[in-house]
Parts: sequence; structure tokens; C-alpha cells
Amino acid sequence: MPTIYYIRHGETAWNAEGRLQGARDVPLNDLGRRQAAHAGQILADLFVREGRDKSALSFVSSPLGRARSTMELVRGELKLPLVDYRLDDRLREIGYGEWEGSTLAEMQAADPEFFARRQAEKWTMSPPGGESYVGVQARVQSWYDQLREDTVVVAHGGTARALMVALGIETPQSAADLVIEQGAVYVFGAGGLDKYS
Repeated sequence: MPTIYYIRHGETAWNAEGRLQGARDVPLNDLGRRQAAHAGQILADLFVREGRDKSALSFVSSPLGRARSTMELVRGELKLPLVDYRLDDRLREIGYGEWEGSTLAEMQAADPEFFARRQAEKWTMSPPGGESYVGVQARVQSWYDQLREDTVVVAHGGTARALMVALGIETPQSAADLVIEQGAVYVFGAGGLDKYS
């Protein structure tokens, strides 16, 4: 099993406001840039402790701008060329469709019955025009099945949850509302999952 060093992108203004971003390209805010740099420092320390050659690892990011900016800040902390990494569309955030840009309270007010059903069946039910976590899990599983080497990944909270379920670390029920911390490094390895923050 390849080791995955997984970093969620840093905070954006929409994160701070509790708005669902999905496929929207919202840039990092000042705190988000600090969180990304902090994750890079954590990763640098981990590599020293583990005796890892950072230049021998693969680096891959979601194509969304907030993930790419985070990756470049992480690579800056590692003293690696900023843009020498790959993009993979399978790592993009879950699509929230018509809900993108809204807060949970706004979605609940707009359609309380649908919102309640979606909260109860979060893994399998899609927001209007969006995708389900089952769909995200399938594309993340497809990405993981092709992984052959230890890899640093920058992506999203939704894709982290999907990866945890795909690898049997969490269940759909436990993962659906799991908080994925920004500015932390999640290490998926043979021994399970460790978080460094």
C-alpha cells in the first residue's frame, strides 16, 4: 500500500462563512495561506524524522485553484520547485450543484423537507444538480487503484472522507460529517491513518 500524505486546502472566505464551495474556484484567504505553509512545515518535519527524500515522492493536486495554491505553498516550504506536480480531476471536491455558494441554514430554509432527507442519507443522496458521496468515492477509488508510489496529495474535505471510506478506515455514516482539518497532514499508510497538526 503506497503511503499518502494528504493535505486539505487552506481556508477560503467561503469556508469562513460556512458556504459550500464544491466546484467553485474560491481563492485562499490569509489564514488559508498560513495553514498551507504550516502543513508544508509539518510535512518537512515528517520527512526528516522518517528519513524520506522529498524529491523522490510524487505530488498531485485537485485542479481547483484553492488546492493548487495550497500545493505550491507546501512545496515552497519543502524548498521544491513550486509547479512541479500533477493535477488529477478525480481529486476535485464533491459537486454541490445548486447548493454551491449557500450555507446550510440557507439550504434548509429553501427546502426543509429535501434538506432533512439529504442530511439523513448524505452518502447516497445528491444535492440538486450535484453529486453524491458514493460518486466521489468511486472516482477517488479509481485514482487510488492506479497509485503505485508514495504520494503527497492536496485536495478537499469531501475527497478525504471518500478516501477514508474507500480504504475501509471510516464507514459512510461515520465519514459523512467528519471534520477534515485545514493546516494538518493526514498520513494514510499500512498502519492505518495518522494525523499531524
